Amino acid sequence: MIKIHNLGFPRIGENRKLKFTLERYWRGEIDYSTLHATAVEIRQQHWRLQANCGLDLIPVGDFSYYDQVLDTSIMLGVVPERFGSSIDLDTYFRMARGRANDDLPFRACEMTKWFDTNYHYLTPEVDANQQFALSSSKLFDETRELQLLGYQPKPVLIGPLTWLWLAKTNSDFNKLDLLERLLPVYENILQRLAYQGVDWVQIDEPILVLDLPEAWRNAFAQVYDRLQKCPVKILLATYFGALGENAALTCELAVAGLHIDLVRAPEQLATVLDNFSNSKVLSLGLVDGRNIWRSDLDAAIATIATVRERFAGQLWLAPSCSLLHVPIDLERETALEPTLKSWLAFARQKLTELEVLRLAIEEPASAEPELSISANAIRSRRESGLVHNPLVQARLSKIDAALTQRQNPFPVRREQQQARLNLPSYPTTTIGSFPQTAEIRQTRADHKRGLLSDAEYVGQMKQTIAFCVREQEALGLDVLVHGEAERNDMVEYFGEQLEGFLFTSHGWVQSYGSRCVKPPIIFGDVSRPKPMTVSWIEYAQSLTAKPMKGMLTGPVTILNWSFVRDDQPRSVTAYQLALALREEVADLEAAGIPIIQIDEAAFREGLPLRQLGWGDYLDWAVRAFRICSSGAKDSTQIHTHMCYSEFNDIIAAIADMDADVITIETSRSNMELLDAFINFEYPNQIGPGVYDIHSPNVPTTQDMVALLKRAAERIDPGKLWVNPDCGLKTRQWQDVRTSLAHMITAAKTLRSAGASL
Repeated sequence: MIKIHNLGFPRIGENRKLKFTLERYWRGEIDYSTLHATAVEIRQQHWRLQANCGLDLIPVGDFSYYDQVLDTSIMLGVVPERFGSSIDLDTYFRMARGRANDDLPFRACEMTKWFDTNYHYLTPEVDANQQFALSSSKLFDETRELQLLGYQPKPVLIGPLTWLWLAKTNSDFNKLDLLERLLPVYENILQRLAYQGVDWVQIDEPILVLDLPEAWRNAFAQVYDRLQKCPVKILLATYFGALGENAALTCELAVAGLHIDLVRAPEQLATVLDNFSNSKVLSLGLVDGRNIWRSDLDAAIATIATVRERFAGQLWLAPSCSLLHVPIDLERETALEPTLKSWLAFARQKLTELEVLRLAIEEPASAEPELSISANAIRSRRESGLVHNPLVQARLSKIDAALTQRQNPFPVRREQQQARLNLPSYPTTTIGSFPQTAEIRQTRADHKRGLLSDAEYVGQMKQTIAFCVREQEALGLDVLVHGEAERNDMVEYFGEQLEGFLFTSHGWVQSYGSRCVKPPIIFGDVSRPKPMTVSWIEYAQSLTAKPMKGMLTGPVTILNWSFVRDDQPRSVTAYQLALALREEVADLEAAGIPIIQIDEAAFREGLPLRQLGWGDYLDWAVRAFRICSSGAKDSTQIHTHMCYSEFNDIIAAIADMDADVITIETSRSNMELLDAFINFEYPNQIGPGVYDIHSPNVPTTQDMVALLKRAAERIDPGKLWVNPDCGLKTRQWQDVRTSLAHMITAAKTLRSAGASL
């Protein structure tokens, strides 16, 4: 019999219940017992949902209060010294968020993207003397909790090599030297799970789809030769790409089963079959765990048919990866147009697709009705006139080199921009958003429900913009923003005004911690019917003599933070977005806006996991940015912003974007991310973030001065801007005022030291 299973389930709960409960706990409004009770309720609801979808094995350990990598670090006893020696929930949240108490401030652990997804994980920190010890019972407690409900658990662990690969160190040593100390803890974990009656354990090793150094490749046999001696069966899970040159070594590992991603890399099946023993379990990832389209079940059945006889009794079906990256349940989307809704599948529907696939193989007649519905939906989407726009296609055909070049090189532009803007050295600005208060959110909600007229809504938003401008002028910022009060989300806001987008009411996914986003769905050709931001920015500029930034989200970020159509290359969709944004840039410039920021927060996120694919991606990603920005006059300053990313590998491509100013997040790494700029002379200007907005900490002026001095060691001080790491949407005004005041004082301190542009 074919088994179906799941690699992981979304943990935010219905209506983002975990998010709101966590935030109440952090504010001190509820105690731990209430937080714990809510977590139990969410977990058990999700376990029952998965069981009702027919799963034979239910994942456990995929639930987290904040992040699964942080959970693993805590379980292994890896807590940086600055957080003290105790391992409890307070320590856990300090590692994730920092701590704002003046007498005991903590810098939170670094946060970066989980492979090429928009999920952020907390980076483990290790050193040469690192010791490990089993320090958390969370996995065992939750396994027992699931067993008491009568379900068969499949505990999920991040593998020792993947966890170690993701860890950072501040000293120069070989992290692989830590394996001998690390593996006994994993053996202990597996022994305890076996004692609890667990049969199968899923160990995730997604680094097997990366280009690995030979020493890391060789380490896998050593690790799994030891772990297979534990009295549980190991399902080694790989995802997000093809095993490639790692296929043979992976197939030979001493594990009981292997999961492969056949959505991202269907071509790898043949290679795996050539190397894999039919005495082991083969788990096929046939349902897309990262996008929201219905699966082509007929194609999946054809794939299953090629391996079924060889793996009789040893064949499992699953999503390609954890369903953490998709919303929970499509059935809640009662307002969607029926045809468009029929094309979609969220987490619950994806698990149902697995059951249909199993039925199609084992009881074909029972599956026929569902297969027919699926086939009709696939056909409808391919043929629908809603998807294709001939005018957009015609514009794409006219893209040429002239459309990607600024009028003059940066040195010429810089002179014109400085003459127009007259900025001091170390100019200060923010990234764009200011606190989204309850009043702002209520205003937007009332307008959406029809409780406020358009005129009333515009009036209230203008009041908020005016307040935001006054606050910035009082602080003394050099370049202002309008605060983005009218924007629900930096991607969703633009998608709502572009053709070719679809929106959900409950399609939330976790970005990090309690932060959730509701990605738009790009289902068709993209175009801009009318200006999207001009009236708000123009009004804000009318309130001040200081330069105002127009704020746009870039084409690559909109692409990477949306659920994207899969019937054409992603590059084509990126170009469509770029052409739409190019029109917006032109309108902002015509309205007299001197600075336009085109955020590419997710630029690196879309980088292929293997270097073989980097060149193609960077070519079209840079081209898309230049299409939307290159129409600006020399005197118009183009900014861009990038979130937590390693820049070393792609610094030349970032320079090729030719933005006049780039702002990046660097405060959590203590400016270490700027190491990329030591051996590469970045030609334009850069604003390394000095204020970690993802932490409740209020940084001191001294902290920021120290960070700026570190930045000036790596970059010509005449090129430096001063700004927070990211937008201030999630912060409170009281903290923002204090932090920005410290930031401005830090900039003035460096100016007084004699630096000049």
